[in-house]
Amino acid sequence: MTKAGKRRIPRLVLTVILTLSLLTPVAFTSPAPPQSGSTPGSSSPKSGQSDEPRLQSKIAPDLDQTIRTAAMRGMGNTRQRVVMQLRDLTSAKQEAAVQGMSEAMRQQFLASLIRTNEMRSAAVKGHIEELSGRFGKAYNAVGVVVADLPLAKIRDLESDPEIFYISPDRAVASAGGHVEDTTGTTQIRSAVSGTTLDGRGIGVAILDSGMDVNHKLLKTSTGRPGVIFQKDFTATTENPADAHGHGTHVGTILFGSDTFASGAYKGIAPAANMLNLKVLNEVGAGVLSNVVAAFDWCITNKATYNIRVINASLGMMPVESYATDPLCRAARRAVDAGIVVVAAVGNDGKTAQGQPISGGVHSPGADPSVITVGASNSFGTNARNDDGVATYSSRGPTRGYYTDVLNIKHHDNFIKPDLIAPGNRIIGARSSGYQNGGCRLVADNPNLATGTYTANDEKLMYLSGSSMSSSVVAGAVALMLQAKPNLTPNLVKAILMYSAQPLLNYDTFDQGAGLLNVDGAVRLTKLVVANPSTLTNGAAMLSGSLPAWQTSVIAGQTATWGQGVITNYCFLYGSGLMTYWQGMYSTGGVLSSATTVTLGIIVRVTGKTSSGVSNSAGVITVNGTLLANGSLLANGFSLADGTLANGSLLADGSLLADGSLLADGSLLADAVGAITGDDTSGMQSP
Repeated sequence: MTKAGKRRIPRLVLTVILTLSLLTPVAFTSPAPPQSGSTPGSSSPKSGQSDEPRLQSKIAPDLDQTIRTAAMRGMGNTRQRVVMQLRDLTSAKQEAAVQGMSEAMRQQFLASLIRTNEMRSAAVKGHIEELSGRFGKAYNAVGVVVADLPLAKIRDLESDPEIFYISPDRAVASAGGHVEDTTGTTQIRSAVSGTTLDGRGIGVAILDSGMDVNHKLLKTSTGRPGVIFQKDFTATTENPADAHGHGTHVGTILFGSDTFASGAYKGIAPAANMLNLKVLNEVGAGVLSNVVAAFDWCITNKATYNIRVINASLGMMPVESYATDPLCRAARRAVDAGIVVVAAVGNDGKTAQGQPISGGVHSPGADPSVITVGASNSFGTNARNDDGVATYSSRGPTRGYYTDVLNIKHHDNFIKPDLIAPGNRIIGARSSGYQNGGCRLVADNPNLATGTYTANDEKLMYLSGSSMSSSVVAGAVALMLQAKPNLTPNLVKAILMYSAQPLLNYDTFDQGAGLLNVDGAVRLTKLVVANPSTLTNGAAMLSGSLPAWQTSVIAGQTATWGQGVITNYCFLYGSGLMTYWQGMYSTGGVLSSATTVTLGIIVRVTGKTSSGVSNSAGVITVNGTLLANGSLLANGFSLADGTLANGSLLADGSLLADGSLLADGSLLADAVGAITGDDTSGMQSP
């Protein structure tokens, strides 16, 4: 019932619950809660009865308010559905009462309880009918009665000694999925008046291994368009089905249905228009040309399908600078066309022996225009105080390079990832496109299978990697664009970073701006004016004021916004980043163009930022490392001039991935390197 308060209750439709007491009551020693007074007409527990709390009122507060409102409007005769708890032992006390009983005594106890409740519900039925109410149904095993009564008559039930408490029949929604809850998505579904934020109308292209569109988590359903277009770029004979399983799992996280498994695996943007663009084969591998072709198709068909987001949960270790890398260039073209590109950072954060690696950022995530996402580990809890960066998630900086006429390498060395999101041991749909209706990933790694479902369209699996994290962020972007369609890709990226929650004990190359905060991102998005791209640098960008406390409450805990935006080698910070339009938010540029290095000093570029914005001197990591173009690491090596050779150690003892440690040029699904993920708690299957 975690979402009971998230959806509107149909007016004047309520349910009341009643609880009965046993014929032979059981005494308890635990004291009743402190009382602030008694309500006239309410009954006190009889001598020898259980010590249920003496409530100030038997009427639930929201029902009480409905009754008052109806009275003021002269609507007292309107019938409401109420749920009434009969005066009885709670289930916890019942369990305590039967401790030490034999099985026969327990059965006798239960039978006695049910018979008692049958008699009490019969008595309550008579009372309800006397009040011109309609008796609905009695659930005697739990001591609950449902009835429809005129609002003006409900208070008369308070005098009934058999009734313990009366509640409205509240709207009950399915419980949110773990990823939905831990990112703060659940609480912003109704943030825009009259609209449910679910990605509706936003085209999201998934470049992956295909999708099993018949799985119940992915198939089209009422009010949910599902996959609206499919294309196979891997072969001349089109077959966009998913034998590998990666694309199906990614699709689940992005737009998984809330009608399956009571919404336990609901996607971030379940009603978005999905485009299934298959670029990887049954082993999760592909070739660069097919991915470039898919990017090209998206740009060409952007208007036809309202393609606003591309999710590329794939990549390859770059062997050249982003300025010449074909994947990066294709992604940049898409961003220039107004499409937000979200990509996985990669899963090369450590060696096979567990030694940390820096610089393992994959292409196209190495491009400054792309929102590059690393994997966080939620440890299976919605609360974020235990979250950390997954050990396998690739760390920055970017290590693409070009070689000058003197054969000297010049590395890009940009800060990446841009942010992190949940990606460890996430449960999603298991495809059935492989041999005998199976999934290649599970066939090769049987320990990935989970859940008790046996039908092919219901099977589930675990998967870990920055691919999962990328799709979480892509879903968040769909919600932002639904709330405010005219956001530019650069502004979307800036809002995501500004609202992200930095995690303690991790540096910028680990987590970028911090952990995704959908609540904060959507709240900021709502404040942006309708057409921000028409503004000039320094013009007011918001329709209201920034929150006095720039925080979010997620799973009962406060998540502080980082309030910074990454450029190339540093952070920009200050409330002006959101208060005023920044030139760097325009389409056709990149955030990294807002700062440059002059004489070894990072400076802001005129016209790209406004007043109220400052820049850090460089990224200070937890081990004291300062990164700028040509600045020194703590061990004296310069990162930007190429003197740090392949495999050399950074000051923190991690290896630098310059391509020689990893497979150059291999295009893979970016969960393959992680597969089972960090050996920690993950999402729980039913």
